[in-house]
Amino acid sequence: MTVTMPAPSEFPHVAAAVREATDRLLVSVSRLDDAAIGEPSLLPGWTRGHVLAHVARNADALVNLLTWARTDVRTPMYASAEARDADIARDADRPLAAHLEDLRESAARFDAAAGALPEVRRAFEVEMRNGVVERADRLPLRRLAEVELHHVDLGVGHTVEQLPPAFLDWELTFLTTVKFAGHPDLPALELRADDGRRWRIARPATGPGAGAGAGARAEATPVVVSGSAAALVGWLTGRGDGSGLDSHGSALPVVPPL
Repeated sequence: MTVTMPAPSEFPHVAAAVREATDRLLVSVSRLDDAAIGEPSLLPGWTRGHVLAHVARNADALVNLLTWARTDVRTPMYASAEARDADIARDADRPLAAHLEDLRESAARFDAAAGALPEVRRAFEVEMRNGVVERADRLPLRRLAEVELHHVDLGVGHTVEQLPPAFLDWELTFLTTVKFAGHPDLPALELRADDGRRWRIARPATGPGAGAGAGARAEATPVVVSGSAAALVGWLTGRGDGSGLDSHGSALPVVPPL
């Protein structure tokens, strides 16, 4: 059984999932103190404050894209890569109360922008960082991944295994059909969840005859990797080392950074 990403009609449902994930994040963060904010996160070189500042600024960056989709006025995610990094560095060392307020307010801005996007504009394409083109109706899913995965990155006891099943399904579909589809540094992969669901990552067409139509080259035999959906997401997103996964006699491939 294969799994697909949310259809455009499910835009409100995914936006609601973002609100629920944000509420869970806020509960975890509210249990910290100022000292804990300055402690290392699970992301190399970032404290928990860096992670939280990034989550807040990402909300505003996606508001920019939702505004672009609604108005047809080009509005970049960030003024520049340097400005993005500077904003995170500026906000990282704030006290807990300031982080909580910023997380709540930026999340509310994102939720309002998503709610203001007319249905007829959801297919509009915008440009994310690094030139990646995305449909507006997938921006809530992008936001959901930011909130869920960075919640794990805080290192406060929230693990990949605790991520909601619906998010795990959507994220595996996104990673296999969008993020890593045809990635030159990955072999052909077939991911199998314990309950029978499957996802595939194809190799890019290369060499003589590539692009010449069906049958121009033999389809590569995929490396099969099986395990729980949580373990698969952890491995593909760098939040797990692949322990608990079975690569059926092949070496577990090294996954490129997100």
